[in-house]
Amino acid sequence: MMNNARFITWMTWALILGMFWAVLSRVPPDQPQAQQGALAKEGFTAPDFTLDLLDGGTITLSELRGKAVLVNFWTSWCPPCRLEMPAIEKTYRSYKDIGFVVIGLNLTAQDSEQAAADFAKEIGLTFPIALDRDNAIGNLYRVNALPTSYFIDRNGVIRSIVVGGPMNEALLQSRVEELLREGE
Repeated sequence: MMNNARFITWMTWALILGMFWAVLSRVPPDQPQAQQGALAKEGFTAPDFTLDLLDGGTITLSELRGKAVLVNFWTSWCPPCRLEMPAIEKTYRSYKDIGFVVIGLNLTAQDSEQAAADFAKEIGLTFPIALDRDNAIGNLYRVNALPTSYFIDRNGVIRSIVVGGPMNEALLQSRVEELLREGE
C-alpha cells in the first residue's frame, strides 16, 4: 500500500513539474514576426535570417547553402538545452570538415548575452552562437518549446524538426549523416 501511495505522489509531482516546464519554456506570443508568411516546416525552405554572433560578426542562414545545417534554439537556463549541448558539440566537431554547420541560436530575449557566453565557455562550444535579441527569429520559426532543432539540407530545405530534448548523440549523428548523404 505504501509503494502505491509513493508512486502516485511521484507521478503527481512529475505532472506538476511538467506543466510548469511547458509554461516556463514557452516563447511569448507578443513578439514581432521577422518575415510574414514564411513557413518553418518540414519540406519547406528554411526562412532566412541574419543575426549577430556572440563572438562578433554576423551569420546569414542563406549563405550556408551547400552545407548541412543544424539550427538549435536554446537558452542557458533550459535544462534539456544544457544536457544536449555536449552531444551537439561532439557531432559538430566530427562532421564540420565535411560540410556540417551548427548555429546555436540563443533566444537572448529570454536569456542574457553574458549567460550565453558563460555557458558556451563552460561547455567549450566551438560552433557559432547567434543572438536573437528580440525573439524575431524564434517567432519566425514558431519556437514554442526549448530546445527546438531544425535540420536543414544543402539546398536550404528543412528536413526534420526536433522539439524538446535532450537529443542524444546517436540521433544527431543519424540526422546529420542523412543530410550529408543527400548532397553526394
